[in-house]
Amino acid sequence: MAKKKSFVLRIDPETYDALEKWASDEFRSTNAQIEYLLHHELRKAGRSPAKKNNQTLTDNQKNNEQE
Repeated sequence: MAKKKSFVLRIDPETYDALEKWASDEFRSTNAQIEYLLHHELRKAGRSPAKKNNQTLTDNQKNNEQE
């Protein structure tokens, strides 16, 4: 399993309660819900490391198909 960075997140109680409820509705822990939301927004913004790797792979595959 990949090592994860730990850090403290200061968040107002109302926002935390809303996240906790949302996580529960989707059968996730609150931490997993926050991670899910962060990954989703990173992909949407084109800043996800996984997206860059996938894009490079896709570009390489296209180049190989053209040859």
